[in-house]
Amino acid sequence: MSTGMLSLTELRARVELGEIDTVLVAMTDMQGRLQGKRCSARFFLEEVAGHATEACDYLLAVDVEMNTVGGYALSSWETGYGDVVLRPDLSTLRMIPWHPATALVLCDVLHVRPEGVRVAASPRQVLRAQLDRLAEHGLRAYVGTELEFLIFDDSYEQAWRTGYRELTPANQYNVDYSLLGTARVEPLLRRIRNEMAGAGMYVESAKGECNPGQHEIAFRYDEALRTCDNHGIYKTGAKEIAAQERRSLTFMAKYNEREGNSCHIHISLRDGSGAPVFAGDGPHGTSELMRHFLAGQLDCQREFTYLMAPNINSYKRFQPGSFAPTAVAWGVDNRTCALRVVGAGAGLRVENRVPGGDVNPYLAVAATIAAGLYGIEHRLPLEPEFHGNAYTSQRPRVPGTLREAARLFGDSAVARAAFGDDVVAHYRNAAQVELDAFDTAVTDWERTRGFERL
Repeated sequence: MSTGMLSLTELRARVELGEIDTVLVAMTDMQGRLQGKRCSARFFLEEVAGHATEACDYLLAVDVEMNTVGGYALSSWETGYGDVVLRPDLSTLRMIPWHPATALVLCDVLHVRPEGVRVAASPRQVLRAQLDRLAEHGLRAYVGTELEFLIFDDSYEQAWRTGYRELTPANQYNVDYSLLGTARVEPLLRRIRNEMAGAGMYVESAKGECNPGQHEIAFRYDEALRTCDNHGIYKTGAKEIAAQERRSLTFMAKYNEREGNSCHIHISLRDGSGAPVFAGDGPHGTSELMRHFLAGQLDCQREFTYLMAPNINSYKRFQPGSFAPTAVAWGVDNRTCALRVVGAGAGLRVENRVPGGDVNPYLAVAATIAAGLYGIEHRLPLEPEFHGNAYTSQRPRVPGTLREAARLFGDSAVARAAFGDDVVAHYRNAAQVELDAFDTAVTDWERTRGFERL
């Protein structure tokens, strides 16, 4: 049975048989979205596969609404909004079952001049840089991301026309772990599961969550880059499949006042031979390397939170008793902490509970690796495990606003050493763009409170 992944030879054969006529050539933008072109399969094989294609560099310098904004060294009116090179990574070539006769390939983003140089601020390249640093220590990262989403019976067009208000959730009550609850939307969940499997992903399960209409589909962990690639394809594909079913779903971190959408990130490390390196004879079965890695997470969490919570809305999740963390603490199987140690032996890993469903996985995983490397390289000691309810503790807090997180990230010497001044400046500007847009917006909350009564 086909896994959905394609070699170039297999693609060529399927094109010749008329089974594939379109290849999506995609990059990931700052918001974690897939951007690119729909190429004819013939053109892809003759021109793009062996060379590359181009796209405007503004794809890494616009806001979520695709508005051109200032403050970026990479791309601006002053620099003429030139091109970047999209070079296909053929190891990502795969079928896209929810579109007929369609394949997809993800690309690395390179400069036109100097030729072949990575665009440092491209999310995929940010992660590659940290994976290269990890490889210098003889280590590889394995990652799983757990994305939650809310399903609505309204189409995306209906949701747009109502201003995304008074939408009908696919479930009317909390269906956490409820088989009856998932049965209500099984036709949609089944399509997503099966068609993601047909796109080369290893699907584990689907389950209900707490907010009405909230669900999660879990995928097996994999090497960090592959997990992040799959994450972006899945997120786009799930929306497209929902749209085909005349429904909508959202991954936004906090749609309403109830439980938000999380994206817990699980990470472990292996050595060059593939052997796990987190297990050892220390407390809770940990190795010294794992304890340094975890200490680095704690030390860097506040400064790196922006890369895990990149939007104004992201910070609405961090509420006491919400299963989203507020305290920078670690505990063994303790869901009130930002960092949760789970598993045992070869399955021992760290779960970071800070990211929400709106996260850019490449940036969040890059931040996790960079923090761990900081702990390993500086041999940071690990503080004692936290016991009890971290929400009521006196532990340092996860930044409560985008403004605070952006300031901490921009001022971080650790971030500048890990990612480079240009990357820090680029994403600090992205945060300021989001803040400026929000600061000038008039919200429904303000109109409701002030229209008549003030």
